Amino acid sequence: MNVVPVYRNSPEPTDDTANGTSSEITPVYALKEMVARLHREQQNVNDLLSSLSFALRSFNNLNQFLELIPLMGCRVTDADGAALVLFKPDGKVRFQQLHCQEGRQCQDIRQVLEIATSQLITETTLPTELQGTSIQAASLDYQVSNYLGNDVQLFGTSILVKNSERGRLYVFNHDPEYAWTPARQKLIRLVADQTAVAIANDELATSLREKERLDRELEIGAEIQLRLLPPECPKIPGIALAACCQTANRVGGDYYDFIPSNYDQLNSKNKKQQPCRWSIVIGDVMGKGVPAGLIMTMTRGMLRAEVLNCHSPARVLGHLNQVMYADLESSHRFVTLFYSEYDPESHILSYSNAAHHPPMLWQAASNSIVQLDTVGMLIGLEVEPKYNEAQVQLNPGDTIIYYTDGFTDAANKQGDRYDDLKLSAAFKLACQNYQQPQEILNYLFDQVKQFVGEGNYDLDDMTLVVMKVKSSTGEEIDDC
Repeated sequence: MNVVPVYRNSPEPTDDTANGTSSEITPVYALKEMVARLHREQQNVNDLLSSLSFALRSFNNLNQFLELIPLMGCRVTDADGAALVLFKPDGKVRFQQLHCQEGRQCQDIRQVLEIATSQLITETTLPTELQGTSIQAASLDYQVSNYLGNDVQLFGTSILVKNSERGRLYVFNHDPEYAWTPARQKLIRLVADQTAVAIANDELATSLREKERLDRELEIGAEIQLRLLPPECPKIPGIALAACCQTANRVGGDYYDFIPSNYDQLNSKNKKQQPCRWSIVIGDVMGKGVPAGLIMTMTRGMLRAEVLNCHSPARVLGHLNQVMYADLESSHRFVTLFYSEYDPESHILSYSNAAHHPPMLWQAASNSIVQLDTVGMLIGLEVEPKYNEAQVQLNPGDTIIYYTDGFTDAANKQGDRYDDLKLSAAFKLACQNYQQPQEILNYLFDQVKQFVGEGNYDLDDMTLVVMKVKSSTGEEIDDC
């Protein structure tokens, strides 16, 4: 610590014993001594505050930093001792740290603070001049002052974090001549402000660590969900497929799947397997984010198990509702689902709908679009709903799109939605101009993005599956 030197070559004060008068140089010497003392005090304060700022930048442990605060409060004000009391977010008051000279007085001060922090009083019993302020702070000030008595010169200041009082810094002195000058009060408030910065930084660092942990968990969840969706479209005789799922968040509630009726035998050593039917499914869980993603995962597992029973589409949805109803009811969520089953030998598509957006079928022969729909309730809405089913004969060139409401609910800046009519028109135009399912899929996604416009990110999960029947003339269509 640098100390301003005292200049010893200054004339020493002398007394004139002959006439009893003091030398004229005595006031000059006193002034120099006072200036030197002020310089030393100022330098000490600067050094201490610099040390506090260095500790604020360097310490990673908040408790280590808080241990310095009472010491700094004493040093910058030349007081006997100081104490730090913190208010916890749960409303509890914690006596954090005390610095004072060892001895009986230090033990008394510690006991007083421990009693005061454990016996806070209510606002109605506070003196009139303290009512209306922070109840914790006012009560604590009253208790500490009452227990210490009038013989102790006490000063307390608030520790404010985002305009919320998070503690009190008390500094005290037993010297009756000691005065809490404005300069000393300002220094104590400066130390309290540094304490508030340290607390805010620690809470911010804790929040960032928690956010990083949650982000990592979301990344893992998104990776797991991505792996649950089909990694590629299967090669089904007579048709070609393309599919894409774009989630609004990293984890979404949209679901699509291609399930062979004999998928439990796919890993069998028996290579001579009979041709099977294929289930083509699309669904949407109400909401988005992690809760919707969890329900989507549950739906996938239960549906795949149900397919093994080889029931009709309507019975598949009925059984799925029975096993999922209790869980969906308790979570206050529902699932829309369109379940279809394609027979490669007859080219017949059987289907049943649980209140999902009905897929669109473009019939190549008539250049017209029809919707594939049946009556049925959402999965999880009723205990025993009735599901209907229907069939359609597919012909060469026919194309079907399965989609979620992320397409038709997409809105531009004016609030206009990309509704069923716009999607139907775009789908018809795509079928007339493109041969490959992937080209049709890309075109429809591009049309929605152009409609919504740049910079509009308030979108729902968007999933699209394109299915096209290959030409009987031997036309080759690339599978996805």
